[in-house]
Amino acid sequence: MKKGKDAAIRRKHHWVFSGAIKKILGQPEDGDVVEVYSSQSEFLALGHYKDGTISVRIFSFKKMNPDRTFWVAKIQNAYNVRKLLGLTASSTTNAYRLIHGEGDGLPGLVIDFYNGTCVFQAHSIGMHKSRTVITQALVEVLGDSLKAVYDKSQNTLPSEYAKSITNSLLHGSESDSYIEEYGHQFFVDWNLGQKTGFFLDQRENRKLLADYSKGKKVLNAFCYSGGFSVYALQAGATLVHSVDASKRAMEWTAKNVALNPNKGEHKGFAMDVLKFLKELETPYDVMVLDPPAYAKTLKARHRAVQGYKRLNVEGMKKLKSGGILFTFSCSQVVDLKLFKGAIMAAALEAGRSVRILHTLSQPADHPINIFHPEVSYLKGLVLHVI
Repeated sequence: MKKGKDAAIRRKHHWVFSGAIKKILGQPEDGDVVEVYSSQSEFLALGHYKDGTISVRIFSFKKMNPDRTFWVAKIQNAYNVRKLLGLTASSTTNAYRLIHGEGDGLPGLVIDFYNGTCVFQAHSIGMHKSRTVITQALVEVLGDSLKAVYDKSQNTLPSEYAKSITNSLLHGSESDSYIEEYGHQFFVDWNLGQKTGFFLDQRENRKLLADYSKGKKVLNAFCYSGGFSVYALQAGATLVHSVDASKRAMEWTAKNVALNPNKGEHKGFAMDVLKFLKELETPYDVMVLDPPAYAKTLKARHRAVQGYKRLNVEGMKKLKSGGILFTFSCSQVVDLKLFKGAIMAAALEAGRSVRILHTLSQPADHPINIFHPEVSYLKGLVLHVI
């Protein structure tokens, strides 16, 4: 590394940017394991190489051999945290995030556990090339609770490399696609669904929505497979409307609603959310606005903030006085301060008085590495709107 450019690595940050590199010895290929040294030839870290802006994703700050023993130790450590959280032997929840990238010291790797199936999703070529030994480690750590490992990395890897792979089973055989979350039943399509198939990061926030839903008329916008809708109906909402532009998402929502005993009426709409809100005449008591990421780069951040503002203006206009708004951003580059600013601007434009009742984040099985804050991405506000 260049002189003076190793401070972040010494603070245990997991990325080495190309601009900080003085020279490369040898000719590493994308995905190769490389060693990182200071300008004084002092060993700093070990990681996966990629020719790009982020040149190295560090998985160890100690000099060692990343063999099966290493991977077993890493996965065991992550599993122990989920065990501490009560997720590995829960009587009401059988789905959780086992590996959360940099949050678990494994940048470029996400593994979600769905009732016996681990869905493996690599975001770096190095992690994907390590899939066999990682699978072996999963078998050793999870034992009989593991039925299958499914690789769903094709859409999360660089396009040229992705052309050479297909999503497929790495271990076991096709297994049950149904999960339970706090007593609610869900169908998960980890092959065709977004991310690994289900948004496990909203688990605790769905539970909180239930507290506000009894006897209420609820809108779940950008509903995906209907997680918030199912919780609201189970909690006693009289009417729930689910809206998503994806027809497939609306089919999954209908399936998940039907899987659970419901006390109220449900109706789904396959249409653009902003169009739905603008055409809406009857206001709601409770509303969920959970859009996909509006910005994935810093260049798109300003446009994203304006997008959150426009969406929440329309949402606030269609809430009853005294209504509750759950509003979210999963754009990592839009921090909580910026998001709050967008919501304040929306409240001013909509002419509504707003109180913040709860500030929400990702759950504990999506841990935030204190040395790598970029792993924090989900933010939400629960608002009382007058």
